Amino acid sequence: MTPRDVVFTFTFETWADAVARGMARPPDRLALTLLRHPDVRRLVVADPPRHAGRRLAKRLLGRGEPPFPGDDDHVHVTPLTWSRIDPVEVAGLERQGRTYDAALARAARHHGLRDAAVITASPFAAGYSAFDWAAGATYYARDDWTELPARRPWWPALREAYARLRASGRPVVAVSQTILERIEPTGEAVVVPNGVEPAEWIGPRPEEPAWLAGIPSPRALYVGTLDSRLDVPGLIELTSRRPHLHVVLLGVVGDEEAIAPLRGVPTIHVLPPTDRAGLVAAVRNVDVCLVPHARTALTEAMSPLKLYEYLAGGAPVLSIDLPPVRGIDERVLLTDDTAQFADRLDEALGLGPADEDARLAFVADNSWRSRHDRILDVALRAGSARVGS
Repeated sequence: MTPRDVVFTFTFETWADAVARGMARPPDRLALTLLRHPDVRRLVVADPPRHAGRRLAKRLLGRGEPPFPGDDDHVHVTPLTWSRIDPVEVAGLERQGRTYDAALARAARHHGLRDAAVITASPFAAGYSAFDWAAGATYYARDDWTELPARRPWWPALREAYARLRASGRPVVAVSQTILERIEPTGEAVVVPNGVEPAEWIGPRPEEPAWLAGIPSPRALYVGTLDSRLDVPGLIELTSRRPHLHVVLLGVVGDEEAIAPLRGVPTIHVLPPTDRAGLVAAVRNVDVCLVPHARTALTEAMSPLKLYEYLAGGAPVLSIDLPPVRGIDERVLLTDDTAQFADRLDEALGLGPADEDARLAFVADNSWRSRHDRILDVALRAGSARVGS
């Protein structure tokens, strides 16, 4: 394939945010792949719009941005605005979409991009920016944002963004079939689940982190945001029925009120997030990993990144039965709800760590690079007719 120029945009966060969280989320991983992919000639990695006044204030306070690992052909831009970021009303998002679109077009011209293919992880950019200057635009959907509680004020505008996306005929690459069914794209629609970075998971098992070593076995691990997506009553019942099981919840607390009942359970350990090395070491040193989500419209659309990382680490997994987790691996034991994990816990513990050859085969078969090749194929084909005309 002849290398092409690409513009990539983050969702609601920036390159600096991605660096701060260890490049752990799907858009972060995609940006890294595009930086070194042989089919990408020139690349612009764009933040969502940021308020010019706040950005200036950060600079004056000495809060610099992390370095971007680019060169003359691989650059990072942050379009600025003096307006409110992500206004709630549709009219405001239309204005922001036009301004953002124009800023990206200027950046593409300035850095010599021609007939660029746009890949945007932002539902607002996908729905409210025209991208007429580009060869094509593809939306990368990693969540159904119309069901995320933190985005509730924007739900009507997000539904309108989906409607405009349908009208545009743009391709949509989603991490689950459920997301595609909710967006109902009229252009190409492809499911590309989440994946893993092989370099993190190959090699001998690392020593367990000090913070984990003090927790007795058997240990069950959950990694992710700690908020209303967790089945809190189910976790409490699980530990009640299995009092010798210690449950480790590792992640950012997104909703303290939602998880407050868990803090009083002596065998449930709520711990802050760790770096990537600590996460890998934890997964590879516990007895079982968990996907203890409540059954909601949000969780039904997820492709849990954590599930792929659990399996890459060789851990058996207990998960509630949702469409995106079915058929991934036989070491994922499914139940109707989290409380029923107690019924299959002995079965999961009996599986033990995965055979090393099988574990490494899973890592190779589910690499981020293989996922990103599929995304890039869709994005580049979306503009191929125009480039060839």
